[in-house]
Amino acid sequence: MPQHTAIPVLSEEVREALDRRLPVVALESTIIAHGLPRPRNLRVGEELEALVCAEGGVPATIAVLDGVPYVGLDKAQLERIAGDTAVRKLGHRDLAPALAAGATGATTVSATAFLAARAGLRVFATGGLGGVHRDWTLTQDESADLALLARTRITVVCAGVKSILDVPATLQRLETLGVAVVGYGTDRFPGFYLSSSGEPVDWTVHSPREVAAVMAAQEALGGPESALLVANPVPEAEQLDPELHDRVLAEALELGRAEGVTGQAVTPFLLDRLVRATGGASLEANLAAVRGNVRLAARVSAAWAATR
Repeated sequence: MPQHTAIPVLSEEVREALDRRLPVVALESTIIAHGLPRPRNLRVGEELEALVCAEGGVPATIAVLDGVPYVGLDKAQLERIAGDTAVRKLGHRDLAPALAAGATGATTVSATAFLAARAGLRVFATGGLGGVHRDWTLTQDESADLALLARTRITVVCAGVKSILDVPATLQRLETLGVAVVGYGTDRFPGFYLSSSGEPVDWTVHSPREVAAVMAAQEALGGPESALLVANPVPEAEQLDPELHDRVLAEALELGRAEGVTGQAVTPFLLDRLVRATGGASLEANLAAVRGNVRLAARVSAAWAATR
């Protein structure tokens, strides 16, 4: 394994921002390496970083390069993650083997949240979380995101969980794990591509300052180092048509069962079917959600920095 004085390695810009207690927003790299077609993926990665900068924050895109975890990528590193087809997808459990093997990989929600918290970042923006899969009673398939967030003190701005999952079961699991969930300007849990999943949330906040107040209350309480999920719905004008979403998802689920798709292959299979069957509309709704989450995360990070 490459030897470094610190894990993860912080970019100079991120280190300086943390030292000066300026707002910093963690960004995952899986959406760049695996979630979008090339070359659009690089443009989106640059766009998301620019959105953070436009709100007065410092972006910290996270990835592992040649066995070294980085918090904050320079231009060449971002281009490598976007352009190298051999880049692996790394969850939290994959980090140690990847470091030992000198591997290069993009970080999922669980790996990004872990490395961000390890570096001292408090705010992370993503699209949608993983969660409990449909037919859980048969497959026991649950995303590693949930357990990791139950023991990681970070605020995650997201558009709920991916709608291909069992949303009620995921919310129940988050409750069991003690992960706080607040709706941003809504009393309904977002549905990733949709503004609402139809499921209620118990708490609603209306401003970045209110989110920062919840974060401060977490600090004051102490206790388990769990995350705070800020569920930020995609605007209705930019959501996927709900009827189209429900029809296409039902067809994709049926096709997946007929073709015997199981395990880790289920999520990419369903997401690919959604993109194809909606003519790319699901991808655009996904990106609209991510952009909104990044903007809000930058504002939350600024509000949090102001309290420190």
